Amino acid sequence: MVTEAFGGLRFSQCLYAPTVTLWIFLSQVLDPVHCCLQAVARFLAYQVALGKKPCSSETGAYCQARQRLPDEVLPNLVRATGQKLHQRKLPTSWLWKGRKVKMVDGTMVSMPDTAANQKEYPQSKRQRPGVGFPLMRVVVVFTLAVGTVLDAAMSASKGKRSGERSLFRRLFDCLEAADVVLADRGFCSYLDIACLGERGIDVVLRLHQGKRADFRRGQRLGKNDHVVTWRKPRKPEWLDQASYDRLPKTMRIREVRIRVTTPGFRTNCYDLVTTLLDPATITAADLAELYRARWHSELDLRCLKQVLQMDTLRCKTPEMVRKEVWAHLLAYNLIRTVMADAAAQYGVLPRALSFKSALELLLAMAPYWSCGNVAEILAAYEHLLKALSAHSVADRPDRYEPRVKKRRPKNYAYMSEPRSLARKRCLTKRKK
Repeated sequence: MVTEAFGGLRFSQCLYAPTVTLWIFLSQVLDPVHCCLQAVARFLAYQVALGKKPCSSETGAYCQARQRLPDEVLPNLVRATGQKLHQRKLPTSWLWKGRKVKMVDGTMVSMPDTAANQKEYPQSKRQRPGVGFPLMRVVVVFTLAVGTVLDAAMSASKGKRSGERSLFRRLFDCLEAADVVLADRGFCSYLDIACLGERGIDVVLRLHQGKRADFRRGQRLGKNDHVVTWRKPRKPEWLDQASYDRLPKTMRIREVRIRVTTPGFRTNCYDLVTTLLDPATITAADLAELYRARWHSELDLRCLKQVLQMDTLRCKTPEMVRKEVWAHLLAYNLIRTVMADAAAQYGVLPRALSFKSALELLLAMAPYWSCGNVAEILAAYEHLLKALSAHSVADRPDRYEPRVKKRRPKNYAYMSEPRSLARKRCLTKRKK
């Protein structure tokens, strides 16, 4: 019997072998039409183009093959692709002050309203049973330089240890000494900053809304710029006693107040906290510029949720929902890798290239790669990089827009009762 090694396991060779299943799965999340029928039809067309016996257009065998994929294969591939690109010798212009910056942010995604999904990822308590959708919280670590995902953690949207900071603690191992962590105020915590400091990692965060900066105290470094001493809080439940005792009782933290003078911006003033204490090396203006770049994490999440359509998942079981999220993250990393190759070859910044254009170019050229030889595929890839280098994102640093929608939604009321009851009520009205 012919076997195939995949993910440390061995499988009998069949039509939907693990590598083939993974290829179809990735093509499914990349395509604007996410349905399994479209994915199987694409594989059928590929077999016909190669002169092979066509497979069935039924989706059952493919769906079963996706379920058989080992749970750790997709997460490991995401981490490998993200780290491989990040560990390259990156051009100095791609770094911040010669250092690698890693951004952390969280978001929510929804999924089909099945009993299994509701049990593991319950809907919001504000919604009546049968009306809302199960919700999953996802926290992702991105690289600022190239935008790849280094790792991610998932949980229900509510419950013990399901917050963004709790999920971020699971991801500390993807960080390295001399990294700079960039995040919003939801991640501003003494214990987390101290734990990262043990690993030689600096932070640039917005001050938590529960804290206040008093610039009359501490060591003055400049106007609205000082170093103060934070004291260790009481031990929380999630931290063991040995780890708590190991953390320092006090910590020197730099606080900087940034005033935004750009007309039209929503925030006029905010406070930053950082472990970068030397004002001669890192000025307040440098910190303000870096924190402004934190918006890239929001844009990266938008690429995942809107461009790759990860906002609304399609799988009906928690196990497949998690695989679907990891498949989206892997597809996202592969696109970012292509963008980094184009940026390096044509002397531009990866962040200056359009993610959506990269996806569209990949989808347009994919059919030609499926049936070509190695030389033809490499030549097509060079043409892809050249075409992508021309699709830059417009530089509009001070752009501002009102937070409103112009396009009106359809004039339908929101569902306020389970669909089964609503259908019965419609039937009752018709009989009357």
